[in-house]
Amino acid sequence: MKVAGSHPRHRLDELIHSPVRFSVMATLASADQAEFGFVRDLVEVSDSVLSKQVALLEEAGYVTVRKGYVGKRPRTWLALTATGREAFHRHVAVLQEIAATAVPKGER
Repeated sequence: MKVAGSHPRHRLDELIHSPVRFSVMATLASADQAEFGFVRDLVEVSDSVLSKQVALLEEAGYVTVRKGYVGKRPRTWLALTATGREAFHRHVAVLQEIAATAVPKGER
């Protein structure tokens, strides 16, 4: 008999699990930092959607936001914090653990 709450899904990070936030975290996990417009285009969301999702990740301490200029043009750069990087890797490990429990179609 399994103990209630023992399934790996209980260890998923609900904040990261959102498809947009997961995609943002995955994008940032592969770089030191990324420009807001690059992330927006890669994840295929609007400025406002990305802004809202990044604000949630920043509030949780997973992402830092740095504003500056390139020439006279304002730019925003996003980066994972150490906490965010650890949380993302834990989340991915749990997803892999869940996927590993899948029973091949012929063995059901």
